[in-house]
Amino acid sequence: MNYAIFPPLNACLNGLSAIFLLTGFYFIKQKNKNVHRFFMVSAFITSIIFLGCYLWYHAHVGALHFTGEGWIRPVYFTLLASHTVLAALVPVLAVIALNHALKGRFTQHKAVAHWAFPIWLYVSVTGVVVYWILYHLYPSY
Repeated sequence: MNYAIFPPLNACLNGLSAIFLLTGFYFIKQKNKNVHRFFMVSAFITSIIFLGCYLWYHAHVGALHFTGEGWIRPVYFTLLASHTVLAALVPVLAVIALNHALKGRFTQHKAVAHWAFPIWLYVSVTGVVVYWILYHLYPSY
C-alpha cells in the first residue's frame, strides 16, 4: 500500500472539517438550524474519517522526525503540543455537543459548543499547519 497519500489526505480532511465548522457557525448565527446541523454533522463525519486515516497511517508508518533547526524548532513543537493535547478533547466535546443537540437539549448543546467549537477549529487548522511545516517546509525525505 502507498502510505504517502495519507499525510496530504489527512491535511485535506482537517481543512475540510475547518470549512464545515466555520460554515456551520455562520448558519447558526443566521438562525438556520437545518443548514447548521448539516455542516456540523459533516464536520463530525469528516473528523471521524480523518481520525481513522491518521491512526491507520501512524500504525503502519510510525512517526516522522522533525528536521527543522533554530527558531522554528520550539515554534513547531509548541504548536504540535497544543494541537495534540487539544485534539484529545475534540472527540469528547464533539460527541457531548452532538448528543445534546440530537436530544433537543439546546441550552446544554450551546454551553458545550461554546468550548468545543474554538477548540475543534483550532485543532483542524493547526493540523493543516503542522502538515505543511512537517512535509513541505522541513521534509525529512
